[in-house]
Amino acid sequence: MKLLVYGAGVLGSLFAVRLHEAGHDVALLARGERLAALRRHGVQLAEEDSPAVRRVPVPVVEHPDGGYDLTAVLVRAHQVDAVLGSLAGLEGDVLFLHNWAGGPEPLGSVIGHERVLLGFGTDGGMMDGDVVRHRADSFITRRVAMPIGEPDGRTTPRLERIVRTFRTAGINARAEPRMDAWLKTHAAFAMPLEQAVYAAGGPAALADDPDAVRGMLRLIRQNLAAMPTPPVPRGFSALRSLPEGLLVAVLRRFLRSPAAVYSGLSNASPATAAELARLAEQIRAHAKDR
Repeated sequence: MKLLVYGAGVLGSLFAVRLHEAGHDVALLARGERLAALRRHGVQLAEEDSPAVRRVPVPVVEHPDGGYDLTAVLVRAHQVDAVLGSLAGLEGDVLFLHNWAGGPEPLGSVIGHERVLLGFGTDGGMMDGDVVRHRADSFITRRVAMPIGEPDGRTTPRLERIVRTFRTAGINARAEPRMDAWLKTHAAFAMPLEQAVYAAGGPAALADDPDAVRGMLRLIRQNLAAMPTPPVPRGFSALRSLPEGLLVAVLRRFLRSPAAVYSGLSNASPATAAELARLAEQIRAHAKDR
């Protein structure tokens, strides 16, 4: 299988490294300064605060040149429109692995509905200059498997083939029959969380403000209540039923943990604000359709 990883941020870089080291024919697409850095040094990886940096010479490209069996898109939600334009004239399946609450229709309307698969990358880390810093126990093989699914929920031969390919490369993936609902649930939770972290100036700062955490939780509950389908996974229903005080305490503990830092929540770039605005727009749209 010939693969293109579209997006050379934290997850795209980790994803491409794992596939490359497993012997797959994979290219990593990047632009601008990131492309130049990858061409000079390869993908640079470091575990958490370790000074040791590992360099992996993953092939990089600036433009998709066709001939790919699968393109895995790992960009932010507000960047998707530009990606669709560059993929519209190509062939091959396209797996979208990012925050997205807009459903498969706007994706398929540009590149062809038959090409679209949905998913979400469950690993994380942070950029330290050109170095990708990740948790020692993560690197794509986290306990929480990366969900991938067909928009209509079917278990198809191509879905099984992609999941199998990822697993043999050491990427913990699984088929998810309710992938669209999974993404909407995740956005209902993640958007208020990331907005609150962004406004506070970081996870630890938010943890120190219990009133802000409480307000964030109430917005999460409103989003979940407005969803057109039950939450997926069903465990998210607990965010609506468990006592507020207990949930605030759990969330504050998480925000102080290393997991919060290496989940990407510390990224306070303008791109974060743009992505959150796009997700908020999508959540409002499907709440109106309820």
